[in-house]
Amino acid sequence: MKSFSERCYEVLRKVPTGRVTTYGEIARALGSKGFRAVGMAMNRNPYAPEVPCHRVVGVGGKIGGFASGVDEKIRMLKSEGVDVVEGKVVNFDKVFMEL
Repeated sequence: MKSFSERCYEVLRKVPTGRVTTYGEIARALGSKGFRAVGMAMNRNPYAPEVPCHRVVGVGGKIGGFASGVDEKIRMLKSEGVDVVEGKVVNFDKVFMEL
């Protein structure tokens, strides 16, 4: 049986370039309420950037923490065409991916 973290990474692999999802959405997709556990899994992601943890944001598109720093997360998102202004994803509803 796969660990919770491995299951998180498996779900996250479905999020394509230019899209984002949330910690809560990954938890929901796994039948869990453990959005904080998802955040911990993303922080320990040994498969980055193949498993794109930079594409996981907080509720409403708020940019959360990132092992390489928030500025790097924003840079990576912008390089994929996701606009971020004042720490929040612009047009979140259009780039959010339900899992």
